[in-house]
Amino acid sequence: MSLRERLKSLPTKSLYFGVFLAMVATLSLSFVVFRQISVRLERRHFDPVYDRLDELQLETASRILHSDGQKALADYLTSLDRLSGARHFLLDAHGIDLVDGDNKAALLPPPPTTRWRIRTGGHTVASQISDDGQYWFAAVGKANRPQLWTFLPYYFLVIGATGVLCWLASIAVVSPIRRIAASIALFGQGDLSVRVPTNRQDEIGQLSGSFNQMAERLQRMIVSERRLLADISHELRSPLARLKFAVKLARTSTDTDAAFDRINRDVDRIASLVAGIVEITVAEGDPLAQGAEFVRIGDVLNEVIRDCTVEAEVRGCRIALSGSSAGEILGNRELLRRAVENVMRNGIRYSPEQSTIDVSLAEDSDTLSIAIRDYGPGVPENTLTRIFDPFFRVEEARDALGGGSGLGLSIAKRAVQVHHGAITAENASPGLRVHIRIPLFKAILLD
Repeated sequence: MSLRERLKSLPTKSLYFGVFLAMVATLSLSFVVFRQISVRLERRHFDPVYDRLDELQLETASRILHSDGQKALADYLTSLDRLSGARHFLLDAHGIDLVDGDNKAALLPPPPTTRWRIRTGGHTVASQISDDGQYWFAAVGKANRPQLWTFLPYYFLVIGATGVLCWLASIAVVSPIRRIAASIALFGQGDLSVRVPTNRQDEIGQLSGSFNQMAERLQRMIVSERRLLADISHELRSPLARLKFAVKLARTSTDTDAAFDRINRDVDRIASLVAGIVEITVAEGDPLAQGAEFVRIGDVLNEVIRDCTVEAEVRGCRIALSGSSAGEILGNRELLRRAVENVMRNGIRYSPEQSTIDVSLAEDSDTLSIAIRDYGPGVPENTLTRIFDPFFRVEEARDALGGGSGLGLSIAKRAVQVHHGAITAENASPGLRVHIRIPLFKAILLD
């Protein structure tokens, strides 16, 4: 069974069930609220209307009794019965029916209540007394409670609506979350290429986008680290082999000084590689975590030129600076210095004697630019992007001029990138021109 199949077989119904319960709870609460609203409306608005109607009928019945007699009263009450479907009675103060003489005191409320409207014994009873207290008017009707089957269509409608809403919720919420969870599980199992496709603009879309960004960065870092480890093992293999051979030679050779010089050179090379690797690790970190500060890049550039001038003069070269900038960058001063210095030393290393290393500094509204150009042999066009990879060296230049470990430009690239900048190279014919662009502090604030 594949990982995707195992993920689908996991018990992931709880969220579906939770959505269903939420829908049912919402509908139930709505029913209770609407029921209370209905009862309140009935008591506050409808019952007063019925009471006023009963009062009017009481006045009419008592007037008919006084003016037309008992027979007319019976006819009036019969007409009310026929119209409403309930039975109506005019009673005296003691509950005696004024038409047939029966005792109907059971229809009257307990004193001192003067009117009521209740349901009892499957009937609805409404009674109220006249203003002079001589007569009671009572109405008795069936409590027409609806049967269960009457509401069955509505129950099915509610159940169907709940099911549709749950299904829509599962499509809109639960299923995307399950896809994200499955993608995270696959990523955790080593599938670094997995991504969550989404075009949503809501929180789930933001979650998917955040995962994709995280996965992209982790994949890039992991692949880079794997490649770096492979390059390190390759680069260390040769000096270690030579060091082992030199140790054997030192034990048997009569010229121990030469053997120890060879050992010293190989040790220095290994130490240089380790130092470069440490620099790359530092450059990969967050500059804010390393102590961010406001850095004037013009001051950093002047410092690097001052430090590199001696090395350039040894080769018979000079460094020419043009332009200036007062802009500030929020970051790590030492990392920025290393980035510029590594590019500068790379230019000095491959510059012919009696040549110039041109350094220009420029600033626009949101970006600071540094261009460093040498007049050396340049690099093949197909390697312009690769010269920033760890341990990459152009073979011709290395053979002719004895290049370094191949970590300098890689360190510069990573140091520039953690400051949200970019570094590129181009052939200047002759020579190589390296551009460094870093956003100014005010540009970062606007972003």
